[in-house]
Amino acid sequence: MRSIILIIFSICFIPNIHAQIYEVGAFLGGSNFIGDVGRTNYIAPNSTAGGLLFKWNRSPRHSYRASVILSQLKANDKDTNDARRQSRNFSFENTIVEISAGMEFTFLDFDLHSMDPQFTPYLYTGISTARHKIYYFNQQANIRNTTTTYPSFDNNYNWAFGIPMALGFKATVGGGFILAAEIGVRYTFSDKIDSSDPGIFTPNPIPGDPPSLVPFGNKNSNDWYVFSGITLTYTFGQKPCYCYY
Repeated sequence: MRSIILIIFSICFIPNIHAQIYEVGAFLGGSNFIGDVGRTNYIAPNSTAGGLLFKWNRSPRHSYRASVILSQLKANDKDTNDARRQSRNFSFENTIVEISAGMEFTFLDFDLHSMDPQFTPYLYTGISTARHKIYYFNQQANIRNTTTTYPSFDNNYNWAFGIPMALGFKATVGGGFILAAEIGVRYTFSDKIDSSDPGIFTPNPIPGDPPSLVPFGNKNSNDWYVFSGITLTYTFGQKPCYCYY
């Protein structure tokens, strides 16, 4: 009899170890930039952001997570209260494609095998990289008080690696769906997204010379950007075998 109980327990316990519950869904929200151009507000969405999300829930308290998000980061010195930036009157737009992977931690148990409603705040962090085009400001045009231009270096892209830090709240909404709202800050190791560091420097021009590519802004502060929005994911995968004795 003891051997039979051990066999039944082993059959039920092994799926518990290897049980895999996945989530796949979408993110939709807004983005804003924090850097050397425009406003310095931490949360002030001014552009749409959207993407795909995948999670591998390893326990009720943590899961592996990966995402791909597309957005256009933009900023304008006219929108800030800083008189120096207003006088400079720079603006930029740069489309990014961000790939992020890391781990999500929940404050409470979030058991997808339970029949009861589940909800919890959570934290997410990991590593990210954002592909963007490298632009530069036409400093000479600005000196002449004409329209500031920002042509790009043809086919010249940069990958801005960074650290995502997100805080959110999620809950099951029935039918295998999970709805979440989150705010995610990205600190990058780059100062090129806003064109303040084009990577090619020439002396300040005199009339008739080509545009200057001298960097501007705070050289000791890298670029940040923020995603704010909601995610809707659908759960699927193998459920464990529960045994009661």
